[in-house]
Amino acid sequence: MKSFAVAAALTLTAGAALADDHAMPMVKAMDQSVSNGVVSAEAVMAESNGWLVVHRTDAEMKPGPVVGHAPLRAGETMDVAAILTEEVASGDMLMLMVHGEEGGMETGVFEYTLGAKEDGPIRLDGNLVMTTITVE
Repeated sequence: MKSFAVAAALTLTAGAALADDHAMPMVKAMDQSVSNGVVSAEAVMAESNGWLVVHRTDAEMKPGPVVGHAPLRAGETMDVAAILTEEVASGDMLMLMVHGEEGGMETGVFEYTLGAKEDGPIRLDGNLVMTTITVE
């Protein structure tokens, strides 16, 4: 009977690990101050290596110019910090979005420009993998 309990526990553990490996891409972040020149995401889940990209946005919720980015590893990454490359003011809205590493000329170099295919945004069921925050 003990071997059955051990086998069941191992099966449950393996199932949990498998579920973690196949978690849905996502970005989790909250409204925050960026006075230190950095935007942070609490957690990011990516299916492959890529980028957390910070776009300007507004009430229309369309991604605008890129104002920061940070590299991502495949899987879940906690506390991802993207250094801002432009001034961002209190009240500005930012869109934190997962981009892939595909289509560019160089691996490990962020090559995306608005509308380009290189290192472009990841979509899940046709929707961008992103969240928006308001700068405090």
